[in-house]
Amino acid sequence: MTTRLFLSPTPPRQEREEASKSIATSIKHDAYLPRQVPEDLPAAQADGRRVLVDRFGRIARDLRVSLTDRCNLRCTYCMPAEGLEWLPTEQTLDDAEVLRLIRIAVVKLGIRQIRFTGGEPLLRKNLKDIIAGTATLLTDEGEKVRIALTTNGLGLDKKIAGLKEAGLDRVNISLDTIDAQRYISLTRRDRLFGVLSSIDAAVSAGLHPVKINAVVMPGVNEVDIVPLAEYCLSKGAQLRFIEQMPLGPREQWKRGDMVTAQEILDRLGTQFDLTPAKEPRGAAPAALWNAVDKTNPEIAGKLGIIASVTHPFCGDCDRSRLTTDGTIRNCLFSRTETPLRDAMREGASDDELADLWAGAMWEKKPGHGIDDEGFLQPDRPMSAIGG
Repeated sequence: MTTRLFLSPTPPRQEREEASKSIATSIKHDAYLPRQVPEDLPAAQADGRRVLVDRFGRIARDLRVSLTDRCNLRCTYCMPAEGLEWLPTEQTLDDAEVLRLIRIAVVKLGIRQIRFTGGEPLLRKNLKDIIAGTATLLTDEGEKVRIALTTNGLGLDKKIAGLKEAGLDRVNISLDTIDAQRYISLTRRDRLFGVLSSIDAAVSAGLHPVKINAVVMPGVNEVDIVPLAEYCLSKGAQLRFIEQMPLGPREQWKRGDMVTAQEILDRLGTQFDLTPAKEPRGAAPAALWNAVDKTNPEIAGKLGIIASVTHPFCGDCDRSRLTTDGTIRNCLFSRTETPLRDAMREGASDDELADLWAGAMWEKKPGHGIDDEGFLQPDRPMSAIGG
């Protein structure tokens, strides 16, 4: 029997309703705000605090911070073999600027989780210090901000102890195949052993759940769906399959050719008994499934499907993104950005930066629009946006 995809919408959260009702309807105008500021843009409180709410009541609580656009892999779906033209150092945020904007996000804008991304964030020289600085911050509920890392895993095994000591809570590791030759073909690097070593190290370090991200591409790694699931379940890691999105080389993505979430589930169903997980999904991108191997019931756990294209979850999105050169993106697929770096370097106060950030999030569209007739892929590739 074919397992059908089940991605039910999440009910509106009480937090959204209460926040929307309590928001005032005026805002202080200054030189760092967008020229066209909606009259109903939510106002800052007396102490400068606000929430990153948009016109549709969604509140951003999760901040993705890209620490570099550089990467030590050359994945075929992400960049050309020769790499990309990296941003000059003077255009990227330094450590103090990164930590200042993170502090504003947590203390003034209600962010509760920080995820460090890239490019490859392990290439950031002072990553440990940035994590340690972030770990000192408390959310608006008085709790330690949650800190996660998305990485290709190369070298993580050598750094994991120090990063955990600094305050790292969780890690996501990208792995699209466990076949050595396909890994070389996909990444243009012979580094699979290093990634597998890092997965072992992350599991041993207790960064539970260790999440593995796999992008499934037609005619490339569909054959790896079941082997990847068996491998991750046997390690106690949580594998999440991701529908390929239009974020790499423009000529490589065609809506009609992509491997859909349903096709991934159909393949998994040949080896595993699958039932939808009962816990609430909330704003998480992955729909979780309980999986039990039909031939070896001891291989069991959770698998995730991130169906960004066929079953968008934009209505529950709670993310804001900060690029390595200091711009705010209110959606992964946005074609507009709001620069904070220049305002910060010109002397903007924390409250002024918070106002600018809130204005950017207020303009967030209802969805990413991949299925819209006029959809245009973002100008920046994924490595320059951050995951």
